[in-house]
Amino acid sequence: MSMMKRLVAWTIFAFLLILSLTPLGGCAKTTVTTLEVVQLDSGPISGVLNQDIWSFKGIPYAAPPLGELRWKEPQPVTPWKETRACTEFGPSCPQQEVRLISGGSVGKTSEDCLYLNVWTPAKNSGERLPVMVWIHGGGFENGSGSQPIYDGQKLAEMGVVVVTINYRLGPLGFLAHPLLTEESPNHSSGNYGMLDQIEALKWVQRNIEAFGGDKNRVTIFGESAGGISVCDLMVSSLANGLFHRVISESGPYSSRTIPTSTVRTLKDAEKTGIQLADALGCSKRPDTLDALRSKTPEELIKAGKELGKNAYGGLTWSPVIDGWFLHKDPAALFAEGSQQDVPLLVGFNADEGTIFAPEITLDQYNLFLGFAYGRHASDIMALFPAQTPDQVKPALIKLITQVGFASQAKFAAASMATKKSKAYLYQFTKTIDNPLVKHLGSFHGLEIPFVFGNLNIQNYVPNEKDKALSQAIMKYWTSFAANGVPSGEGLPTWPAYESASDQYMELGDAVIAKSGLFTQIYTIAEKLLRGE
Repeated sequence: MSMMKRLVAWTIFAFLLILSLTPLGGCAKTTVTTLEVVQLDSGPISGVLNQDIWSFKGIPYAAPPLGELRWKEPQPVTPWKETRACTEFGPSCPQQEVRLISGGSVGKTSEDCLYLNVWTPAKNSGERLPVMVWIHGGGFENGSGSQPIYDGQKLAEMGVVVVTINYRLGPLGFLAHPLLTEESPNHSSGNYGMLDQIEALKWVQRNIEAFGGDKNRVTIFGESAGGISVCDLMVSSLANGLFHRVISESGPYSSRTIPTSTVRTLKDAEKTGIQLADALGCSKRPDTLDALRSKTPEELIKAGKELGKNAYGGLTWSPVIDGWFLHKDPAALFAEGSQQDVPLLVGFNADEGTIFAPEITLDQYNLFLGFAYGRHASDIMALFPAQTPDQVKPALIKLITQVGFASQAKFAAASMATKKSKAYLYQFTKTIDNPLVKHLGSFHGLEIPFVFGNLNIQNYVPNEKDKALSQAIMKYWTSFAANGVPSGEGLPTWPAYESASDQYMELGDAVIAKSGLFTQIYTIAEKLLRGE
């Protein structure tokens, strides 16, 4: 073969080889390569590159809480020397999975669940990008940082480092018992899931610079139980200095305006723990705690579900006012100005109550109002009247939304008036044309796919308005993470919240600043939140 023929042959071969290595569609398709080694304080790890975003999944941030470490503070990870491939999610906390609009499966579960995930657009460790740490919801019983709806790819493309975490749930994360309190050096029990969150934030402080993140610009954000969590972290001295901005989505952090225990006293939580031990036959054993620790996660969860059958909203497990992690009801701490002085973005969805309102009779509704609101019951009944059976559920939906969610968000924003940092209030009003959920309106959790840019919910095809709103929200959220102010090129100016002007941002088909949010009911709810 002549030199020219050999050259042509090699040229054709090289061309065919390039084609075989290039996805159809060229650069528009995802390319995946393995990351070079990143050094953590516990050991080296590698990850995956996907369209200029590095992801690291299943990074352990604490030792497996197994055996004697069940119901103990999170302990340090055992260091490793060989490079650990962090390319798959770690196990989620054991749970009975519940779905409405599904965030996707939590995947494999195990009591060995203290893992987190990182997405970063940084090209090197010196970039110092804003960091956003997501704390998932699920009523403190369900969920995982690895659910597809929380995939951080698109949010990271906005120029932030995204971290999602797992934490202990249900009785594994929130069981209190007098014997657990007695064995604790802090005379505390029941807040193990919250201590996990704090440990994850400590991990971020130690390690996030290796991913190009700025440890001095950490935003914690979460929805529902995650929204409650970030507000609780704002008023816990154990979390001081671990974050610098807070976003709370639909997180009713106080039990004072809703008849469900989003926070419990240590005494009440210990009673539940005793009931659980009794139900499992552990109270009569010579060593009750040893007997409880011998039970499988499935046995604990099943017994906990039985205890929770009569609990409104199903929150058998929630953070505890233990005198260590929490000293008072969070609303009381906000009212007295004990929260951290960091910018706060807080809000709710326009139809929060649609998935929570139970089917009750007119008589039960009236009894409920008297039981839940005492001397304020008649005022609340006047604002949410129901004279016929078919009026009960609509009234209850509005009550739960406005008293339980909207008023608490507004109260948190108003409480920042004593601080240097600003607060920003929103109402999310978007609905989606999905026959499975259209009747629920702008329901609890619907904003999440818009926040993460993951709009393909249960095969739902987003329209142009959906995409535009998602882009607007991601710009607001990431700019807030960057500098403490929600803003964005081409977006309406978001005014800081002040009680006098009572301004907030509506996030829906229109993105617009408004004022005067549920002023009548807030006058009553504010008294409830202040304990008056």
